[in-house]
Amino acid sequence: MADEFIKGFGILTGAGLLWMTLAGWYQTPSFFMTNQLIAPPPEPGNVFDAISIFLIDVFLWTALLGAFAFWILIPAGKELAAAIEEHGESN
Repeated sequence: MADEFIKGFGILTGAGLLWMTLAGWYQTPSFFMTNQLIAPPPEPGNVFDAISIFLIDVFLWTALLGAFAFWILIPAGKELAAAIEEHGESN
């Protein structure tokens, strides 16, 4: 189970760092306002801005769903498979 934890933690920290970096660049109008990292992004000025603004949401959902998958779904699936195998052997 330790390998699932570290995989989920790596995805959470890696994608979370990229999300915070891009959101800090594009969604923080001022460091003295309360809506840092969650303000609406500006209109993209070029193709690289458009890609970066799109990647903000991609990295956020990758961080959240990646950690959820490795910390909850995969271990639950392994436990379920072991329980089904054990139930099949007892019959």
